[in-house]
Amino acid sequence: MDHTSFPLHEKTIADLQQLMESGAYTAVEIAQLYLDRIHEIDQNGPQINSVIEINPDALEIAKKMDEERANGTIRGPLHGIPILIKDNIDTGDKMLTTAGSIAMMHGPAQKDAACIGPLREAGAVLLGKTNLSEWANFRSTRSSSGWSSRLGQTKNPYALDRSPSGSSSGSAAAVAANLCAVAIGTETDGSITSPAAACGLVGIKPTVGLVAQDGIIPISASQDTAGPMARTVEDAALLLQFMIQSPSGENKSVDLSSNYFDYANNFKKDAFSKTRIGIGRQFFGRHPESDRQMEEAIKLIRSLGAEIVDPVELPPATEWNHNEFTVLLYEFKAGLNSYLTTRNSDFPMKSLEDIINFNKQNDSSAMPIFAQEILEMAQEKGSLEETEYLEALLACINASRVNGLDNALEGLDALIAPTRGPVWLIDHINGDCATAGCATYPAVSGYPHITLPLGFTDDLPLNISFIGRPWEEKRLIGLAYAFEQATQARRAPQFKPTSGVSA
Repeated sequence: MDHTSFPLHEKTIADLQQLMESGAYTAVEIAQLYLDRIHEIDQNGPQINSVIEINPDALEIAKKMDEERANGTIRGPLHGIPILIKDNIDTGDKMLTTAGSIAMMHGPAQKDAACIGPLREAGAVLLGKTNLSEWANFRSTRSSSGWSSRLGQTKNPYALDRSPSGSSSGSAAAVAANLCAVAIGTETDGSITSPAAACGLVGIKPTVGLVAQDGIIPISASQDTAGPMARTVEDAALLLQFMIQSPSGENKSVDLSSNYFDYANNFKKDAFSKTRIGIGRQFFGRHPESDRQMEEAIKLIRSLGAEIVDPVELPPATEWNHNEFTVLLYEFKAGLNSYLTTRNSDFPMKSLEDIINFNKQNDSSAMPIFAQEILEMAQEKGSLEETEYLEALLACINASRVNGLDNALEGLDALIAPTRGPVWLIDHINGDCATAGCATYPAVSGYPHITLPLGFTDDLPLNISFIGRPWEEKRLIGLAYAFEQATQARRAPQFKPTSGVSA
């Protein structure tokens, strides 16, 4: 069966709006087409296994949007647009929020996460939730990205035996496979940008604090952020724009007077003119074809008017990775215990310790392929007032910002690098065999990071990253758009059983 034969194949938000405005499709019909496709290729056929739950109210939301449109009310560009949401983000409806863990399947959250309410008000149709690496890939050192005890293994739609990467695995695979218009992921260290790269998408990891994190199951208060995943820069920018503002134009996480930008109206094909772009050479060498295509990208960017600064030096992140892990262990325990107090009073999981005990008591279903040693390490940590935590946090700030990106980005408009090498084979015995990427510096510093398609090797996507100073999403989005328009590198997946073979 030709799974690329789909009426909404690769349709953008603007395309879908035009279809509704012309009367070619209603919002209900568009939502139903995506739901049918989820049934056809996610639950059956190639079984991508990316959607963990369908919103039982999705068609009712779409119907309401149709009624408003018929009465002359259009809420904006997201009116009637179906989106999918990662299953660690609260929705105040009938859907569960579990982080992929069967320990959390005891009823829905009480209200929407801070970034979801504005999307509802904008008229988006919450189609469902996506699978993820359980606990956002913070459970075991031998985990398989895209696997959760609630749904199992998500596959990569480009090659079904390859990892979708994690932890926003389901969001990435679903957008790539055209199961929705756009999706939301979350990142602590590479969990938006790596799966976006694995699935040939645009992923935006914004400055930490730009998107409010209330109502999202946490790992790290100092690194966590939600962000958009889409097939085009324009769609990702538009979704981000609505994630960071409430209907009244207020946002509790940043001062909008200085930091809010109308991202979706910042598109110029000549954005590289008179810019200075640095090259992160230390992130090369992961794969020869990725390196070759990056060299072509550098030539292209120079031809578009940029001055190239090559190389730009950064101290190896491996020198302070142990400090990052220490910070994450402390912040995960504190953050999760705090989050669990927001659930209903009869919710049985009250603490990280409860979850660890549940997994032990239900090991055959909760831990069939790997254990929970990271959860147990976190449980052993004390409060956020302990010297070990405070020293590790300070070391991370100094390494990633003061002695890292702050120096590297001085006088530059952006730093570019390969996002990471081609994605690895799914392996439930040994776990992930990830090729290193460039996500750690922007993740630990909290600075913005955008990834978008660069090309392919053996049918597997390769992506390029743009990294910038905090609150400079506008600049990075503009550069990413100009690169996207000059290259048009994305192509839809063919759902091959393995890479390099006929579909």
